[in-house]
Amino acid sequence: MAREKPEAAAEAEAAPELSYREQLEFLNPIAQPLASRKLTRKLLKCIRKATKQKQIRRGVKEVQKFINKGEKGITVLAGDTLPIDVYCHIPIMCEDRSLPYAYVPSKTDLGLAAGSKRPTCVILIKPHEEYQEAYDECLEEVSALPLPL
Repeated sequence: MAREKPEAAAEAEAAPELSYREQLEFLNPIAQPLASRKLTRKLLKCIRKATKQKQIRRGVKEVQKFINKGEKGITVLAGDTLPIDVYCHIPIMCEDRSLPYAYVPSKTDLGLAAGSKRPTCVILIKPHEEYQEAYDECLEEVSALPLPL
């Protein structure tokens, strides 16, 4: 049994990642506004930088708690999370508090960007001077995305 686990992990790593276009097939109907391929890369890169500085909030409970406390930042949601009921209230909370938010296609990519092996359905990126330029660029592009009705 112990021998099988490393082999399974090696196979999982060797499996090809889905392209952006392939990931779009698994999106929820509520995944609007969706980040473009380029913006998705920028957001994931910003999340990696924020993780090094410990400036992210990860998971529905934690993000919800800090949005309620009035913390500012960019909210990034995974578009392939099921059931939708798990996190469908987060965009409404963001709109009420004028926080920018965007969906990316994959919760697996979101989790990996946050330095975790587990998929994550929502992350709040807080501003920090170490990666301020990347943060401001993401903030500008996410704010420009059209909000759903």
